[in-house]
Amino acid sequence: MTVSLETRTLTVRYFAAAKAAAGTGEETLELPGDATVADAVDALGTAHGPELERVLLRCSFLADEVAVRDRTARLGTTATLDVLPPFAGG
Repeated sequence: MTVSLETRTLTVRYFAAAKAAAGTGEETLELPGDATVADAVDALGTAHGPELERVLLRCSFLADEVAVRDRTARLGTTATLDVLPPFAGG
């Protein structure tokens, strides 16, 4: 018997220092259907290396334009994850 896990495609948009560290402004990420924000962050750090991993530690995230307060939250039907490093000024 073959077991298939549902997967999902997530669009990730990077801003400011996160964009520089990732080397791109936007990419797609394949994740299991039950993935959390933390799973996405881990996958991004693994894919891009230590520079982005360091930036991600300080970032906040928007899931379909809604602030993420808990990285253990499931992505559910989220289509877009925005990666926002701290910004200077106001």
